[in-house]
Amino acid sequence: MTTVENRRTTVLGTCHHDCPDTCGWIATAEDGVLIEVKGNPDHPYSDGQLCPKINRLVHRVNSDDRILTPLIRSGPKGTGQFRESSWEEALNLVVERTNAARAEFGGETILPWNSAGTQGHIQESSLDRALFTKLGSSRQTGSICGVATGAGMAMTYGGVHGADPLNVEHSDFVILWATNTKLTNRHLWPYVQKARERGAPIVVIDSMRTMTADAADIFIQPLPGTDVALMLAVMHVLIAENLIDHEYVNSHADGFGELAESVAEKTPEWGETQCGVAAEEIRQLARAYGGASAPFIRTLIGAEHHESGAMFYRTIACLPVLTGAWRHLGGGVARSCGSLQYVDDVSSSVFDHPHLGDGSPRRGLPQPQLGRSLTTLDDPPVSVLFVWGGNPLNSLPNAAATRRGLERDDLFTVVSEQMMTDTARYADVVFPAATQTENLDIVPSWGHLWLGYNEPATAPRGEAVANTELWRRLSRAFGFTEPELFLSDEELIDAALAPHVDRDALRRDGFVRISGTTDHLPYADGGFGTHNGKAQLANPLMETMGLPSLPTFYTPTESMGNATAAYPLHLLTPKKQLRFLNTTYSGSAGHVDRERGPFLEMDAADAETRGLQAGDMARVFNDRGELELEVAITDRLRPGLVSVPWGFWAANYGSTGAVVNDLTNDGDTDWGGGAAYGDTLVDVQPCRRAS
Repeated sequence: MTTVENRRTTVLGTCHHDCPDTCGWIATAEDGVLIEVKGNPDHPYSDGQLCPKINRLVHRVNSDDRILTPLIRSGPKGTGQFRESSWEEALNLVVERTNAARAEFGGETILPWNSAGTQGHIQESSLDRALFTKLGSSRQTGSICGVATGAGMAMTYGGVHGADPLNVEHSDFVILWATNTKLTNRHLWPYVQKARERGAPIVVIDSMRTMTADAADIFIQPLPGTDVALMLAVMHVLIAENLIDHEYVNSHADGFGELAESVAEKTPEWGETQCGVAAEEIRQLARAYGGASAPFIRTLIGAEHHESGAMFYRTIACLPVLTGAWRHLGGGVARSCGSLQYVDDVSSSVFDHPHLGDGSPRRGLPQPQLGRSLTTLDDPPVSVLFVWGGNPLNSLPNAAATRRGLERDDLFTVVSEQMMTDTARYADVVFPAATQTENLDIVPSWGHLWLGYNEPATAPRGEAVANTELWRRLSRAFGFTEPELFLSDEELIDAALAPHVDRDALRRDGFVRISGTTDHLPYADGGFGTHNGKAQLANPLMETMGLPSLPTFYTPTESMGNATAAYPLHLLTPKKQLRFLNTTYSGSAGHVDRERGPFLEMDAADAETRGLQAGDMARVFNDRGELELEVAITDRLRPGLVSVPWGFWAANYGSTGAVVNDLTNDGDTDWGGGAAYGDTLVDVQPCRRAS
């Protein structure tokens, strides 16, 4: 909906960030300049509230630091030295270098890399698919965010659907497992509070005492990467003490007998040796969970960042099956509900145009391991890199490898960005990107069941363009003529929306409810997405993948269970900053300058062993990289753990030029194509006193 009064234009929009809340907003411009973004009080989920990041979105949009013209590198890579250019010159350079690389190595020498810097449906990924299919490029596989979670849950449910997160308010026992709800899912917290007001205890399970843990009734602190062991010990108690809904299990699950046999020796005492949680705590947790009629588990994606990341979700999905929690409103497990947007209402595959290619299979390269792709491949090498919707030098594990790749003289890098990020500093060409208040889009949510609409409040500043317009301009510069490459934003949205979606209501109100979700109890009567409609407590298909058919705990290769004398400490890299969203705002005034740190947080005993105290400078390091940071002593970590927050840009991490992800593990998850950030060993040494 757009209203115009005097010199002011007001539109309804939807936040584009990689966040489950996908809030509705009202944006106002005066004389073509954005002057206000505030929460939409009519939005059924965000209820007029925004977060500290979006509350300063006007400052970001109007910032003098915005990139507003195309830029061509004029100095060494990484120095951020560029000169302004015309669009024509920049496009011609990209076409010239790309065509030369294709002629020498073939199309697969091109790698398009993107992430969820915008989760707007057409701006995140639409016309780019047609263009890179036409170019015959390599394609991106896997993801640092969400793919392993869905792959894990699918091995139990045959699909990725879970509970409506908002149903938590009807629960009589709430577990927030590996999620810092008050920080990263803040609009869900009032629904958690409603459950508490009705008498539900709130349990937080996390390796670090977070702000959400502080607000819980019960806090359980397992060692990193050992959650599956905790779950198996809980299952042991549920089965041993007959806290199983046998009617539900017999009707709607396969493999109960095999599971029961496999967890017979996974006693709470065994669990304590694996995850560091006292056996009696495990028993109390299992009894409370099994004794509730509608226990609700809320988890997000953090737990997938382990070698056993997919197994976490495979295993957690078994718990509400065993207790029959799915029968009841307020029971079940909620991960991401984004997949429900794509069942009937929104299509992504309409943007795929395989006929534009030559029919040959295209090489797949894993998104989380960009550094490996840039530094180890030679048949063909990656010699042209396109980056949009992300800042991989900060957000990917083993960032040191990514940096080495970006430094290559023979790599031509094209970045579309709003600000001069750490990644953009290594580009050969930077194109100016529009912001969400300058874009037209629809925005599916992965944290609630409303589809959002986003009307642009202003035209893009300067010479910035929407991602879709960038792809149209590049396609034209390459001399391509196929109509699929030049669809307008309106045409893209219309193609993506199913015919039954009420487009008038979507534009008028700024949101519509996803079809078929009014009473969302997906498995109350079974109906799982498996071959026989039953949950697979034991799944023989997994054995064909070289994986155990049953939920299984294995100690991650790089974890406290395998700590060495060289690297005896386990590194956590949490999101902690109220004013950051991944790395989007961590280079902006009003955000980074209002956050403290980053610090190297340590338990007092670990610090004392190394002769360190609060305020000292210390070196945290492993074979991948190192940082020098000020030490902060905390009681939020168990001994053996250290923490450095993720999200700051390199300039804030000290003099080494590195970021915390220089240290993190880019190993694979067990399946699903994720990355094992969370399994990282380091050591810490004194450096010098802080000045």
